[in-house]
Amino acid sequence: MFLIYLDNSATTRPLPEVAAYIAEELSGEESYGNPGSLHRLGYLAEKKQKAASETIGKILGCLPEEIYYTSCGSESVNTAIRGYVHANKRAGRHIISTHTEHKATLESLKFLEESGYEVTYLHVGRDGKPDLSELEEAIRPDTALLTFTHVNNETGAILPIAEIDRIRRRKNPNTKIHLDCVQSLGKLPIRLSDMGVDLASFSGHKIHSAKGSGVLFAKKNCRISPLILGGGQQRGIRSGTESVYLSGAFALALSLAEKSREESYLRVTMLKKKLSEGLTDLGATVLSPDDALPYVVNVSFPNFEAETMLHALEEKDIFVSTVSACSSKQKKISYVLLAMGIDMNLSKNAVRFSFSRFNTSEEIERTVLSIHEVYNKYSVKRG
Repeated sequence: MFLIYLDNSATTRPLPEVAAYIAEELSGEESYGNPGSLHRLGYLAEKKQKAASETIGKILGCLPEEIYYTSCGSESVNTAIRGYVHANKRAGRHIISTHTEHKATLESLKFLEESGYEVTYLHVGRDGKPDLSELEEAIRPDTALLTFTHVNNETGAILPIAEIDRIRRRKNPNTKIHLDCVQSLGKLPIRLSDMGVDLASFSGHKIHSAKGSGVLFAKKNCRISPLILGGGQQRGIRSGTESVYLSGAFALALSLAEKSREESYLRVTMLKKKLSEGLTDLGATVLSPDDALPYVVNVSFPNFEAETMLHALEEKDIFVSTVSACSSKQKKISYVLLAMGIDMNLSKNAVRFSFSRFNTSEEIERTVLSIHEVYNKYSVKRG
C-alpha cells in the first residue's frame, strides 16, 4: 500500500531537484562561505545570495533589494506587521484585519493591541471574504496598516486584493497593505508591482523547498524595524548569517513551481472536482467557497468527528488534517470556519484536504473509496 499525502497546506514534500541542490551546496568545497566575509569564499556566497534574490524578484515582480530572507513564513509575517508599525509610529496606531487570518498574524495583532494599538476586525462572509463595505467605513486617517491573507490555509478562500487596494487608495493612500502569500505562492500569479502591496510574506516549505526558509517582500522606501538585532545583515532588517543554500533552494523551488503553475492548477482543479463529487455522495458538505483556490477543499462529514476521520484514514496511509497545523495539537474547532458563520457541528466535523502538483487521479479515487469504507465500518459499529 502506497502513501497518499493530502496535507500540502501544512507542508510539502521537497522536490528532488531541491534536495539535490542542497546536498551539493552542503558538500561543496567552496560553497560554505559566509556572505559577509571579505575573502573569495565570502564573495562566492554573496554572489549566490544575490542571484537567488534576482530570480525571486523577477518571478514576483519586485526588485532584488526588496527581498529579505527569514526562517519561515511566521517570521516574515511578524517582521512585516510589527516591524512596519514600530518604524512608522506617525502613520497611526490603527490596523485593520479579520479573525480568519493565520495565527502568525493574529498573535502579532494581539501583541500590538496589548501595546496600545487599535485593531478593527472586519466580518467575513460565508465566501471567506472580508466585508468590503466595512473596510470602506473602517479606514481612517490614522490607519497605518491593512493585513490580510491572500489565500486562506483552511478553506482556500481568495482575497479580493484588487478591490481592497482600490478602497485603500480612495480612503487613505498612505495606509500600507501587508499580504500573507504563504498559500498562494506558486499557485496563483503574483506580481507584487501590480497588486498594490507594500509588504508580503512567503514560505519555502509550502512550495516544495526546505523547512526553515522564508521570504519577506518590503517595498523600497517602506521602513521596517528589525525583530532580530545583531550584525546588521540584509540591510539591517534581519541580522544573522544568511543561509545561502536555503535562499538558493527557495529560488529554485519557486522557478520550478512557476514553470508548471498553469498546468498544475488545471490538473488540481480536476482533482478537487473528483474529490468533492465523491464525498457529497456520502452527504458530506463542502465548506470551501465555490471560487476558492482548488488546492484546498474543506469538507464536513455528517455525524463523524474530524479527528476520528483523520485517524481512520491514517490507518489506510492517507494523510489529511483538521484545523491548521499551527493549531491542530490544541484540539480546537476551527476558528476560521466559526468566523465565517459556519455551524458549530459542521465545523466540528470538518476535514481539510490539500493538494500538490504530485497528487494523482488514482489517489483521489482511492481516498474516496477509503472514506466510503470508513463510513460503512462506522455504521456497522453504531448498528
